[in-house]
Amino acid sequence: MLKSGTSVGANIREALRGQPRQDFAAKMNKINETEYWLELLYRTDYITDKEFRSIFADCKELVKILTSIVKTTREKTEL
Repeated sequence: MLKSGTSVGANIREALRGQPRQDFAAKMNKINETEYWLELLYRTDYITDKEFRSIFADCKELVKILTSIVKTTREKTEL
C-alpha cells in the first residue's frame, strides 16, 4: 500500500523532468494498484469501515484526476 500509494508522486516528478509521455502514462496507473490494496485491507478487516470510506473516497478522486491526465497525455502523444 505504501509503495503503490507513494510511487504515483514519484512518477509525476519523473514526468515533470522530461520522461517520455508513453512511460508517464503507463506509470500513472499505479493508483489502480493502491485502490486494490485499500479494498483488500478493508475486506480483511485490517481497516475499519470509517477508515476505508475516508481513504477510499480520496483514492477515487485521485483516480479520476490521474485518469484524465493519462487520457490527455495519450491524446497528445498520438498527434
